[in-house]
Amino acid sequence: MAGPGPHRPRRAPAGPAVSTAGTAPDFADRTDFEDADRGLVAGPANARITAEDGRVVWDFEATAFLREDCPDTANPSLWRQSQLCARAGLYEVTEGIYQIRGFDLSNMTVIEGERGVVVVDPLVSKECAAEGIALYRAHRGERPVTAVLFTHSHIDHFGGTLGVIGPGDDVPIIAPEGFMEHSVAENVYAGTAMLRRGVYHTGGELEPGPRGLIGVGLGFDASHGLPSLLPPTLEITRTGQEERLDGVLFRFQLTPGTEAPSELNFHLPERRALCMAENATHNLHNILTLRGALVRDARIWSRYLTEAVHLFAADSDVVFASHHWPTWGTERLTAFLSEQRDLYGYLHDQTLRLLNQGHTGIEIAEMIELPPRLDTAWHARGYYGSVSHNVKAIYQRYMGWYDGHPASLWEHPPTASAQRYVDCMGGPDEVLAKARSYFDAGDLRFAAQLLKHATFAAPDDTRAKELLAETFERLGHGAECGSWRNNYLMAAQELRTGVKPAPIATSSMATALSVEQVFDSLAIRVNGPRAWEHSLAVLWRFTDLDQTYRMSLHNGVLIHHRVTGVSAADTDLTLTLTAPQLMGMLAGRGLDGIDHTGDPGVLATLMSVLDEPDPNFPIVTP
Repeated sequence: MAGPGPHRPRRAPAGPAVSTAGTAPDFADRTDFEDADRGLVAGPANARITAEDGRVVWDFEATAFLREDCPDTANPSLWRQSQLCARAGLYEVTEGIYQIRGFDLSNMTVIEGERGVVVVDPLVSKECAAEGIALYRAHRGERPVTAVLFTHSHIDHFGGTLGVIGPGDDVPIIAPEGFMEHSVAENVYAGTAMLRRGVYHTGGELEPGPRGLIGVGLGFDASHGLPSLLPPTLEITRTGQEERLDGVLFRFQLTPGTEAPSELNFHLPERRALCMAENATHNLHNILTLRGALVRDARIWSRYLTEAVHLFAADSDVVFASHHWPTWGTERLTAFLSEQRDLYGYLHDQTLRLLNQGHTGIEIAEMIELPPRLDTAWHARGYYGSVSHNVKAIYQRYMGWYDGHPASLWEHPPTASAQRYVDCMGGPDEVLAKARSYFDAGDLRFAAQLLKHATFAAPDDTRAKELLAETFERLGHGAECGSWRNNYLMAAQELRTGVKPAPIATSSMATALSVEQVFDSLAIRVNGPRAWEHSLAVLWRFTDLDQTYRMSLHNGVLIHHRVTGVSAADTDLTLTLTAPQLMGMLAGRGLDGIDHTGDPGVLATLMSVLDEPDPNFPIVTP
């Protein structure tokens, strides 16, 4: 697959065909379909999963259109992947190991123990996880949940926890070291921006169907129910660590910095089964997701896959993951893991080779081709990540945003640049005419670049907006990468109908935050210029935690740290409260029930300099 690999159009107008290093994968190969169907115990018990208020959070019939042949509005390779991901039900992986697939973006794994079951990665939302465990129990008996295991710090692997256990249940929760820190950093600190871009990433506002949402590569969509987060009670801190959970021996491999900053794989030696979390799935994954995240380390990702092969492959009969379907047979799973290893290693090493020859990330993305064996492997296709944006991410990890050309140091922001480009090209009409000519010639990539300038320079020009929307639509329909398709089609929708306010689901994640994390979330909302002239200090004494924190606001920065033996003499306000009271106060309940001395007016001052995040900011319009 060459650089712009997400585009393999069925028809010429969708853009230029892309050369490949080898031969295209064989559509006659039905191995993935056989594996995806293997072990089916039962399909979903209901056509839809609903929330307590009757809202539909998951619709199994939304994927019915994928039973048909691929239309002209979809890339055949992505259509095939979406057909595989649309399979839903309870599946047996091997004796004593079952998976709920197609109930959400991710899989939930159920491992039978001596007294009950260990649940691994309970989906995105409470409602879907509850429906999944109910399907399992309907066919395997009323077994209690005896442990919950999170493989990594992404919400589609822990959000449904309260669907399988209650908040007060005495059930061990196992996670890799650093899980809480990174779960919060990704879902709270930058959560508003990530969720906004995530709507484009997953196609969250697209209508399911041949012209709209057909999937995101990892699965069809993320559910729209209630997410939650309960903190782990047992951390996995090293590779080789062993734990018996409900009588089942788990042998762990810690893999920080791979698909998530906090992640693990695990082996079940007594059942000869290996779980690769999200480190080896049936597609090329992201080094940097289009929704935003920390840039991942392709080098260490490849090395951890090598380690997994050496530690576990020979003693495994099946490998499964938290997305997609398993691979059975020692020889087959070893080849699968080895090719996944080579995929990330090749992208890393070739990007570094070319950047050390002076090429920039954008240039390297156009230059790299995968080796023929990887290019023809279905599981190495760019359905979720892509060669193009992964190469740019690897470049970014080492070299940052700056491409080395001084003209890039101090560019005008998009609107100001667009106005100048359009002026240089003779005005909006000339730009539109040029863009139309490139569009008609099939150069959709450059047409989109020109029309971006046109729409930012003249935001009310409906002609430019519509042509850009049509350009994005054509690019989306030709894209092999599900997240590229969704971003293109969501952008076309914004251009035509404007920004649609996103529904914000109530989440119980806030209850899992530490005091430091709550205070951090306040600090990033401080409007610096508005706070410049304010100076204040607050002492927070938490009786339930036996902890004291000092907070101060100076120079527009909110500083907080844990203290011991500090008097209230140098503070404006001292509060004595519990952690739940802190959350209540921030929710608008004021100081009701909270002991305090000093000036409570400093809280009003603090609140007055906090900005509210905007969950509905535009993305492709100024």
